Amino acid sequence: MATVRLFNHHIRTPFVFLILSEFVFLFLSIYIGFFLRFDFVNFQPEDIHNLPFKAVIFAFTMILGMVAMGQYQAPGTQGRHILPYTILRVSISLVLGTIGLVLVYYVFPDSLIGRGVTAYALAASVVGITILRVILFRIIDGNSLRKKILVLGIGKLAADIIQFDESTSETWNGVSIDNKNRALSPRYASYVIHGFVDTGDEEMKVPEMYIVKPGERLVAYCLEYEIDEIVVAIGDRRKKVPVDDLLDCKLTNIEVLEYMAFWEKEKGLLRTDMLNPSWLIFCDGCRQGTFESFMCRIFDVFASLLILSFMLPFLVITAFLIWVENRFSGPIFYRQERVGYNGRPFQLLKFRSMVVGAEIDGKAQWASRGDPRVTLIGRFIRKVRIDELPQMLNILKGDMSMVGPRPERPEFVEALSSKFPFYSTRHRVKPGLAGWAQLKYPYGADEQDANNKLQYDLYYVKNHSILMDMLILLQTVEVVLFGKGAR
Repeated sequence: MATVRLFNHHIRTPFVFLILSEFVFLFLSIYIGFFLRFDFVNFQPEDIHNLPFKAVIFAFTMILGMVAMGQYQAPGTQGRHILPYTILRVSISLVLGTIGLVLVYYVFPDSLIGRGVTAYALAASVVGITILRVILFRIIDGNSLRKKILVLGIGKLAADIIQFDESTSETWNGVSIDNKNRALSPRYASYVIHGFVDTGDEEMKVPEMYIVKPGERLVAYCLEYEIDEIVVAIGDRRKKVPVDDLLDCKLTNIEVLEYMAFWEKEKGLLRTDMLNPSWLIFCDGCRQGTFESFMCRIFDVFASLLILSFMLPFLVITAFLIWVENRFSGPIFYRQERVGYNGRPFQLLKFRSMVVGAEIDGKAQWASRGDPRVTLIGRFIRKVRIDELPQMLNILKGDMSMVGPRPERPEFVEALSSKFPFYSTRHRVKPGLAGWAQLKYPYGADEQDANNKLQYDLYYVKNHSILMDMLILLQTVEVVLFGKGAR
């Protein structure tokens, strides 16, 4: 299979393989550390008491550190710098995992491993995982770990599948179309495009050289060329859609996806320019039971209290610095009305990062890159997202959740709802401190950015779960450490 579906979230097979491989290596690294640290000729059996359990705890915590640093997403092209880049990213991830390990040892003292063994295990992990990743990502540039898709259609939707990868600066490697191995291969994607099928009712928008003719039996062609998935990208499906052929393919375990579902699975968004109410009504997802809502609330309360406990010194220092910068006068906190769950307004709490009276005549303004209204301390706390921490009180109160679409001001919501369809749908879940859109898209500075982020927000509304929330929170650590999207 090309992807593994876990709680409505698709994980690409190469990264599933990578996670399992690295977990095994991290597990074994504890044994490597043990034998490097001690004389493995004279050790006693009791010396390795509970070592398998401790190795599992070590491996699992380090994997969480890797997830937090976005290590299981498609990597960018690093060229000749791939080795130092990989070493740096892996090292930072394992340092983050070590911090998590300290917390685990505090809660579960029986899982403690000696400092010497841990140091050797970490050194072995950096070397082993770096080698594994360099080798694997060299392999991923080929097509061996990707699914092969056949696109039904040659019109605008079919052409968008090509453009949709070119727009993200992914490189296409065209291979000869005259033999069984021909394919279009977007680098680091989970698929290759075998070709496009002309259904006879669309204006050609794709290069003619990539059009294939499967003949009378589509299923036989797909089996011959080992097609894993068919994407139906026909503008008007009331016309010549080979329903019987597609049914045969589906019954032969060849996945059949409509265009919107393909886009959702591959990019983690819902295209608002093609979305219609009926698709949302009849698709899977867009639901959350009472029990899951209760568990999400418990998670929000526990996580917010935990973060407030650990971050209390930073909160006090930040408040003091803001007070000093403003010459011991003026407000430290900033309250602003935002739109929350089901459109209900609430007062959002933040550390003040702009000058007093930042908005002329009280009119709402979009923040911009290098905004001159931001103070010196404000620029720093925005970069590391400390300005958002007082929102933990909003979460405890129940106005917000740890994860969800970022809440907007009523003025912006009114304007965006009238301009972009489905904008109000994002209010069907609680707004959050962190969000899927914040991971996938930079800081929004205008209405077009808001629309682009809406596509990711709608994906979250449709597919959110406790597991997805945890993954988003872990990956948000990377955003904070590297200041992605901050303004």
